[in-house]
Amino acid sequence: MTTAEVALPDISGIDVVDAKQLMRSALRNRRSKLTAKDVEGYAGGFTDSILDFAADAKIISLYVSVNNEPSTLRALDILRDRGVRVLLPKLGPGLARMWAEYGRDGLEVEAPGRPPSPTSAALPSEAVEEADAIIVPALALNREGIRLGQGGGWYDRILKQNVTDRVGALIYPWELVSVPLPHDEQDVRIPWALLPGDIVETP
Repeated sequence: MTTAEVALPDISGIDVVDAKQLMRSALRNRRSKLTAKDVEGYAGGFTDSILDFAADAKIISLYVSVNNEPSTLRALDILRDRGVRVLLPKLGPGLARMWAEYGRDGLEVEAPGRPPSPTSAALPSEAVEEADAIIVPALALNREGIRLGQGGGWYDRILKQNVTDRVGALIYPWELVSVPLPHDEQDVRIPWALLPGDIVETP
């Protein structure tokens, strides 16, 4: 499959909310063309990039990839087995956005449409402030560090409260784009793009 930069719609004159939805639709459509074999083919490169990015981290915030997202699954196990504390998103009481440590007890699906999360006890949202490195999902990242996520707002909230500058977005090669991406004051710039087998700093 080609790794050429994905073609994105013209969003001139469109408000930010609608522009984001147009962009997400185009990016999700591109991902939908990936086969299971394609996803697996990129998995090793993503694992290498995650491990390089987290090389000396004691605590890392990561996430559980699902479907055709860039795979985090191998890296989760390797980091855990190295003794790194891996914090993953977990829904708390009343759907509160919390965290839990990835352990050997595995993962469970807590809510329809949500990725699996650790079976371990939920930690407060402030737990992520201890992370030495944070890796977030994204549909695209541009050369200025503007990230387009899935639209839930989870990661923009945690990034505003975190003190580390080692933050990377895990994306396919064609999702590192040179065009402007719609954003507002809630969006936090991401300084690193984690590609399969490569880590690129954004200005």
